[in-house]
Amino acid sequence: MPERMTKPTLRLLAILLGDPSREWYGLELMELADLPSGTAYPMLHRLEADGWLISTREEIDPTNEGRPRRRLYRLTGLGEAGTRRAVGERNAPPTPVRRPTLELPHRGVTA
Repeated sequence: MPERMTKPTLRLLAILLGDPSREWYGLELMELADLPSGTAYPMLHRLEADGWLISTREEIDPTNEGRPRRRLYRLTGLGEAGTRRAVGERNAPPTPVRRPTLELPHRGVTA
């Protein structure tokens, strides 16, 4: 599991999980998750380093498209399984706390 599973990380992963086989580009994920670039891109790099994401470069001719090639991200099998587990844990109802019962020693009447 990634070192830091913060709410923004879960939000980003939940978006990726919405269509796990799709390739998403960084700006798109940043906007959908409502994250600034200084948060989203380091998070994407960290998730990739942890093996939860794989990235590729878009195969376009930048001259024809009039823009640079985008880096595309998608979940790996490990990332998909981990995201399902993390989102499930986050949404699971809290486990009731069992309080230990305190047994007092029997105080018999002595004669």
